[in-house]
Amino acid sequence: MEQKLLTLLSIVSIVLHDGSYADFPFNNPSLPWDQRVDDLVGRLTLDEIKLQMSKGGAGPIAGPAPAIPRLGIGPYSWNTECLRGDVSSGNATAFPQAIGLAASFSPDLIYRVAEATSIEVRAKYNDYNRRKIYGDHKGVSCFSPVINIVRDPRWGRTQETYGEDPYLSGVLASHFVKGLQGNNTRYIRANAGCKHFDVHGGPENIPVSRFSFNAQVSDRDWRTTFLPQFKACVKAGTYNLMCSYNRINGVPSCANKKLLTDILRNEWNFTGYIISDQEAIENIIKTHHYFNNSVDTVAACVNAGCNLELSSNEVDPVYFAMEEAIQQGKLTEDMVRSRVKPLFYTRMRLGEFDPPSMNPYTKLDLSVVQSKAHQALALEAALKSFVLLKNDGQFLPRKSFNSVAVVGPMANNIQQLFGDYSPDVNPALTKTPLQAFQQVTPNLQYGAGCQDNRCKQYSSTEIQQAVKGVEEVYVFLGTGQEIESEGNDRPNLELPGMQKQLLLDTIYYANGTPVVVVLFNAGPLNISFIDKITQVPAIIACFFPAQATGDALIDILLNRNGAVPSARLPITWPMTIDQVPPITNYTMVGRTYRYFNGVPLYPFGYGLSYTRFDYSNLKIPTSIMAGMDLTGSVDISNIGGMAAEEVYQIYIRWMQPSVTVPHIQLADFNRVAIGVGQTVTVNFTVKAESMAVWIDANRGWVIEQGYMSLYAGGIQPFQKGANGYQELVATFLIKQSRFIGKY
Repeated sequence: MEQKLLTLLSIVSIVLHDGSYADFPFNNPSLPWDQRVDDLVGRLTLDEIKLQMSKGGAGPIAGPAPAIPRLGIGPYSWNTECLRGDVSSGNATAFPQAIGLAASFSPDLIYRVAEATSIEVRAKYNDYNRRKIYGDHKGVSCFSPVINIVRDPRWGRTQETYGEDPYLSGVLASHFVKGLQGNNTRYIRANAGCKHFDVHGGPENIPVSRFSFNAQVSDRDWRTTFLPQFKACVKAGTYNLMCSYNRINGVPSCANKKLLTDILRNEWNFTGYIISDQEAIENIIKTHHYFNNSVDTVAACVNAGCNLELSSNEVDPVYFAMEEAIQQGKLTEDMVRSRVKPLFYTRMRLGEFDPPSMNPYTKLDLSVVQSKAHQALALEAALKSFVLLKNDGQFLPRKSFNSVAVVGPMANNIQQLFGDYSPDVNPALTKTPLQAFQQVTPNLQYGAGCQDNRCKQYSSTEIQQAVKGVEEVYVFLGTGQEIESEGNDRPNLELPGMQKQLLLDTIYYANGTPVVVVLFNAGPLNISFIDKITQVPAIIACFFPAQATGDALIDILLNRNGAVPSARLPITWPMTIDQVPPITNYTMVGRTYRYFNGVPLYPFGYGLSYTRFDYSNLKIPTSIMAGMDLTGSVDISNIGGMAAEEVYQIYIRWMQPSVTVPHIQLADFNRVAIGVGQTVTVNFTVKAESMAVWIDANRGWVIEQGYMSLYAGGIQPFQKGANGYQELVATFLIKQSRFIGKY
């Protein structure tokens, strides 16, 4: 009812670009952007500003930002999710979940997925706009990407991220932002919104709620782990960041002046807008108990730098107290007007106040949604996201399938193959593993064993019957968004419910027949008990591949169309949960590959291939001056029997740092296609800022004089030789020292 009323009011009261309001300078495309923004904001009343800053969504009451009929300004929807496709908004191409995209270690792939996503988002927005339909997931301002660091493998939102490394996350985020926003010099196709800012990586609900959690973090960990990827996002040109639910050292993120102004705006020169996470500002009162009233809360948030409140279905959002805060002298009108300006600047750069004929993105129509090109990209992305964890005796790829058993709760569970924050499931364009096997296997036997992926009710008889008499068995296990997702941490790393027993029974009843394990999950699972079992020759981690799941899986298993696994783990898989500190402990000691002290089951950067690569001829300078980038090269040869892509990884290590630094740090990476018998010379660059260390809050970042080691290979240094080779190492000297300061 609310949507129909809003649409009716829009049709009756809004007139855009028909001459009625053309004389307003803010509608004059020949004027500079800042002059147009100043003119528009100067015409707004405080009540109108209050409404614009209070209506970030979500739901029919808390959004969209209302129309301003007297100025000819229409409603605007801020609440759109674009993580890997147009989320929860009808027909849209569903690309693999972000953690799977991160496993590709491919900036180019991330760029193209973001580009395709924004093309579809813009096309659908154009259609909604023509029909005067406004609301959640109907705009072009995206709450994406998610670039929080996976510091604990139990965290429920692991799947939405790019993994545990700040450098990897920053590079991928940068390419996502650029791909999403487009390369037009005047207009953006859709605007990015990097989240959740900041020091946000669990818990969701175990052992305490994210809505009241206080992340206590040292200045060093904050600067070296939790901020770098957001700085990369800002440098890439994002228009938006979302402040997080938690407190940081006692201060709520959305009211944190040190975070939103001192660091973000003053140090990084960010000029865009900050939106709160949903109900995060209300929670400052309700769950953090930081303030006990809306007046103090809105004053703190606006003064700190939060431009837009994303409330829930609240008739009276916190920002409605804005005028009272001004009357009480806790907030100034000048501050309020300055905070609303980035909102309208963003809308201008999206083309709202220019004639549609000027903006090439207004020409996109619904024909681009689920286009053949986008479907092909979804398949490519899925293929590049599968990590081959084990392949004893080169069991994979298979030449063909004859007599196969497909078992497990994830074999035919279409909804759980997509993960959280996904475009809507389209069964017509999606094959489950079972459906894909049915198309290529003449003799197929199937048994789910469990009713769902929680696997609380398990039938061993079903498994026994399914695996009887076949030549090979494929067991499909994992979590799905029912087990790990927003609001749902895992208490441990175990397979859910009776899945472990299902797997053990599969191996037992198969009676020597090879069993291949295929996993659909985000955070690591405890599968150490099968890693050494010879009857399990192969294990594949697929994450949540979405609509291309079935086709991509068969391509990989059969080397169909030349498909070869090449992805790498973007997170460490610990051997046991005992290696993981408490989730509420925000020190980085013992966390992620950068500070991990134990022996993992599978290290960050790990992944096998069907072919073999050899690294040689590593060349770097013996010394550089502090502040210079280091450039080098290495030769990579395909010495196996299949053409494939290789993910090369460049790491650096400080030899004698004066302060605490990571044990090792990823400094460059990419993937390169290499034919059989070919050698490719790869050029790489280690940026000067990657060599810097954080000294303290007074001196900031410093590139220190001294020796550093550089490692080149297809795997993280000091790990077992996953691809049949060892990494190369060289040493170089940094001459002198250079203070960089804060950045």
